[in-house]
Amino acid sequence: MINLEKRPRIAVHKFSSCDGCQLAFLNLGGDLLELTKRVEIMHFLEAGLDDPEAKVDIAFVEGSLSTQDEIERIHKVRESSRYMITIGACATAGGLQALRNLDNQHEQWRDAIYAKPEFIKTLNHARPIADEVRVDFELWGCPINSRQLLAAVNSLLFGVPPIDDRDKVCLECKRQQRVCVMVTEDKPCLGPVTRTGCGALCPSFGRDCYGCYGPADNPNTASLSGRFAGLGLLPGAIARRFLLINSAAPAFHDAGLIARSSDTGGESHD
Repeated sequence: MINLEKRPRIAVHKFSSCDGCQLAFLNLGGDLLELTKRVEIMHFLEAGLDDPEAKVDIAFVEGSLSTQDEIERIHKVRESSRYMITIGACATAGGLQALRNLDNQHEQWRDAIYAKPEFIKTLNHARPIADEVRVDFELWGCPINSRQLLAAVNSLLFGVPPIDDRDKVCLECKRQQRVCVMVTEDKPCLGPVTRTGCGALCPSFGRDCYGCYGPADNPNTASLSGRFAGLGLLPGAIARRFLLINSAAPAFHDAGLIARSSDTGGESHD
């Protein structure tokens, strides 16, 4: 439990990522200003605070582990933090960087992209934070939203574990009385296997969920893959549905590889 006799200290650390989940902090706006009355932010480069070695009660970590330097640094962050919360798809499931894990062609891709590849010191595989150190709680999403973030902080400040919402997006659509885009428009929606947290944002605007919040509890990916095939998607297109933002999450990773293994080389479509 966090000692509330003095203001708890928090830090926000960046690893390999786009900074989108850190922006969820800044997007709190006035709520962030109110939060700073209850906590002391020690390190948060996006907000101009630079003290990466500060001892803190809660460390938020964005980004995947993509370099040897990051692996060494995450151990230091873990040692200096009482609680560690990973935020976003990169930190929880490797993110888009983990796409390079699929074909073991990292060196070929690196050499094709960079004029001086010898200066690029990345690992062959991008990894989520929990693969290397103990993580106390994960906030999924690409990006996470500010409501999730504030709720997690408030829970810890009140001495209770944050709520780990693993419901499926389909349940959120039902709660909002949204019409199912897969049933009514034959769109290949990942809502039946994806955890909610986004508020069913994409289906609310008539488009299919693309799984940015990662696998929900007990995702029946085999059944959904069969449904996608019934909608006319070929194996390559089905694999791409799963192997995108959360390709290193086991449920999506396995479903994608199963679909790829059945691909006979035909032209696939979305």
